Amino acid sequence: MVDRSPPRVLLIAEAANPEWVSVPLVGWSLAKAIHDQFDAHLVTQIRNCDAIERTGWTQGREFTAIDSEALARPMWAMSKTLRLGHGKGWTMVTAISAVFYPYFERLVWQRFGADIRAGKYDIVHRITPLSPTTNSSLASKCAAAGIPFVLGPLNGGVPWPKGFDAERRREREYLSYVRGAYKAMPGRHSMLRATSAILTGSRFTASEIPKAYQDKCIYLPENAIDPSRFNLKTDQVLEEPLRACFIGRMVPYKGPDMLLDAVAPFVREGKLLLDMVGDGPMLVDLKATAAREGIEAGVNFHGWLEHIKVQQVAARANLLTFPSVREFGGGVVLEAMALGVVPVICDYAGPGELVSDETGYKIAIGSRAEIVDGLRQRLGAILADPAALPAKAKAARERALTHFTWTAKAEQVSRVYDWVLGRRADKPVLV
Repeated sequence: MVDRSPPRVLLIAEAANPEWVSVPLVGWSLAKAIHDQFDAHLVTQIRNCDAIERTGWTQGREFTAIDSEALARPMWAMSKTLRLGHGKGWTMVTAISAVFYPYFERLVWQRFGADIRAGKYDIVHRITPLSPTTNSSLASKCAAAGIPFVLGPLNGGVPWPKGFDAERRREREYLSYVRGAYKAMPGRHSMLRATSAILTGSRFTASEIPKAYQDKCIYLPENAIDPSRFNLKTDQVLEEPLRACFIGRMVPYKGPDMLLDAVAPFVREGKLLLDMVGDGPMLVDLKATAAREGIEAGVNFHGWLEHIKVQQVAARANLLTFPSVREFGGGVVLEAMALGVVPVICDYAGPGELVSDETGYKIAIGSRAEIVDGLRQRLGAILADPAALPAKAKAARERALTHFTWTAKAEQVSRVYDWVLGRRADKPVLV
């Protein structure tokens, strides 16, 4: 008889914080969603403790905070120095994190190793780090104890497209030129060999897993949305001027400068209004570009906004215009879709996998000039005939709220758990 009782899961998420963004928010959101469905206990780093306790969780009951600050604090300070600028050099940050992360797992094993060996948990699932460059010693230890180890979702390392070398250097991504060296790091193959299931957050990440372990890979984008935080819905009013928005850091790879170049003629003609939400090193130059192009009246630079205010701005828009050329996950695309805002994105990496012809528009990746031209042509066609927007908005919203909520994500992970526990014979296909 197959055991159908909820599995007991030990969740490892070094980065898991409900009050932060990016990876820590992904770590927390997925861990909480799994906890809500299973008998699960979260293990995280002590820097997240206060924020998690403010949600009502109690340390020692729902979660355990591991104090690895003796090494994490100085290494984090080093990474801030070596990245050569705030919000830049993310490959450097990831590389240094990979150096001190094993110490965290060592402390985790000291605390939970005996419980794992004793069979107190049915599954150990490492959610974060998301980076495929960070190895785990827990995989082999769990395998030796006869406990399935689930890894992921893993994502990251999407190559810079050709023609964006200048932007790559402006982002201080010097280490990205030798990123592939991580594949030769000791412990990688032993980790993959000992892992029962590898969740891959992108097709690119899946392609980097060696052929010998491809049968363990299951595609599952790491991002999702919380319907309680994205509870508005755009009306998709089709009268001119239409409204577009950009949401993200004002940095080269997200393409806010390409967007301004593409929309300038439509804004001057009064056919389009643009909301730019976010801050970053390019903001001053972007404002100067708007002034030089004579489109200041039609472009609203909001700067950084609280999450709830971002939703309010986005929900007024017909389109999310987001020509990022190196987006791993594309969480902002899902958030826009959940609001019924139609995405217009570059067909590359995360956004290109989330958006279909039914839910939005894809611009072919290419040189900077080609992206600007493609975006301008697409926007021109939409402005000439916006009749397709309501149907695309409806399809986008339905896809986001059906497959990309955290609750849905936890249900998808449950199918992976059933597979590694032998409760189902077929490897699940998710999303």
